[in-house]
Amino acid sequence: MREYILKTESTLTFYVNGRKVVDNNVDPEWTLLYYLRNKLRLCGTKLGCSEGGCGACTVMVSRYDRVKGKVIHLAINACLAPVASMHGLAVTTVEGIGSTKTHLHPVQKRIAEAHGSQCGFCTPGIVMSMYTLLRNLPKPKMKDMEIAFQGNLCRCTGYRPIIEGFRSFTEDWEQSQAMYNNHLNNGISNGNGCAKGDQCCKNKFNGVTANGGCTEDQAVLFSKTEYTPYDPSQEPIFPPELRMNSSFDSQFLVIKGKRATWYRPTKLEDLLYLKSEYPHARIIVGNTEV
Repeated sequence: MREYILKTESTLTFYVNGRKVVDNNVDPEWTLLYYLRNKLRLCGTKLGCSEGGCGACTVMVSRYDRVKGKVIHLAINACLAPVASMHGLAVTTVEGIGSTKTHLHPVQKRIAEAHGSQCGFCTPGIVMSMYTLLRNLPKPKMKDMEIAFQGNLCRCTGYRPIIEGFRSFTEDWEQSQAMYNNHLNNGISNGNGCAKGDQCCKNKFNGVTANGGCTEDQAVLFSKTEYTPYDPSQEPIFPPELRMNSSFDSQFLVIKGKRATWYRPTKLEDLLYLKSEYPHARIIVGNTEV
């Protein structure tokens, strides 16, 4: 084996919800989901299909891009990602953004108030997909939101209350609200507002449909005007150690388990050498064949 191959690191180091995790007893066959639930006891992240199809295991993984000079946030399937691939990265789970014991994050609060959760099993993954989108785009468009949810399945709600709650984060919704308020102030009904203003039957629905009142489908189930504003400046900072220290990026990581060994080369020549030494070894990218 080449001399520089011997200069390796065998201790896994990464951050979870702002807490540094240093572990030299990791099985390379463990997924991030297994590690979170069984070793760190963070059970908010759910195990659904176990093949990257349902999105119940979605978490946010962040890294510092030294070329672009900024932090990149990715929503990933924790059921597929090997925990060994988290070396030098920061992981955020649904417990890390808020809870009923401390305070709810605006993403959590809005999906709750919009009745976007029934059985609740998919909810943490959907919350983390929306949270990751906001960390990258504080003012997303509806199209951005639709793309962000392409990897999340919900079998209960039909998505409508989820979209209704989360669309209030979008730039499109803010523009439509501004138009709506303008029509109300001017007493104009243009399909977006009602000339009766506050006296509109939609604001007075009490379950009675007689006398031409609103139907239940038109009822106002929640008030979007009472939402806590989303403030990107209040989000947890990226771990300073990972931002300032580039040593994790260049470490040749080798983690040995009972049945397999994880190699993380950092140079193309190292990768080619390992492939020639172990021609039947798998090169892990998406890891979708787990």
